[in-house]
Amino acid sequence: MSQTSVNRLYLMQVGSMPEYQIPIVCFLVQTKDGRNILIDSGLPANIPDEASDFENGKDVIEQLASIGLTPDDIDTVVSTHYDIDHAGRHAAFTKAHYVVQRAHHVDAASNPRFAATRTEWEQPLARLRLVDGDTEWLPGLTLIETSGHVPGHQSVLVRLPNTGAVLLTIDAVPFADGFSRDQQATDGDAEAEAVRASTIKLLDLAEREHVNLVIFGHDAAQWERLRKLPEYYD
Repeated sequence: MSQTSVNRLYLMQVGSMPEYQIPIVCFLVQTKDGRNILIDSGLPANIPDEASDFENGKDVIEQLASIGLTPDDIDTVVSTHYDIDHAGRHAAFTKAHYVVQRAHHVDAASNPRFAATRTEWEQPLARLRLVDGDTEWLPGLTLIETSGHVPGHQSVLVRLPNTGAVLLTIDAVPFADGFSRDQQATDGDAEAEAVRASTIKLLDLAEREHVNLVIFGHDAAQWERLRKLPEYYD
């Protein structure tokens, strides 16, 4: 496999949508030189009324503390998108840089969908790192532009020393049964067409990069089987 600077990948379930049995999740990547990279941050501490379907569990800050980390130990927050269940604790990581697709950040500025978490994701420009399309952030960690769920959504490809390539689809493909080329035609629905295009892009990537593990963003059955913090993939 290609050279990687990534050492470990931790998975955290930080909340849920109980009615639908959907896990709310985020991830921590640790590098060989000691950097801590958080991928998403889960739900806000106080969930607004319009998002009452969500329920907090052991939040990201508590989970990081269980392996000896504080918010100040996080060097980078990779923000896949600004939905309330993915960007709800961003503001806690005051020493971090925030990595997000430029197209998403620009759209969010005037999109009411992301207003509930604006105080979390609207960080000082000096701490934002806006990327355009697929980007190798560091050896072993690649951001994959996968618009559809929202404009400028990004998935993440992680290369681990022993496990090999792991694809985090996030909300581009939230459930395993959607990871297929056999979707029906979408009859001009631009959002659905974008979702399909991103799904095909990730399927092609999984084949091309010999991905050993695909982790879907909200698949409860899969998450029951996965290693979760304090366990990890290496």
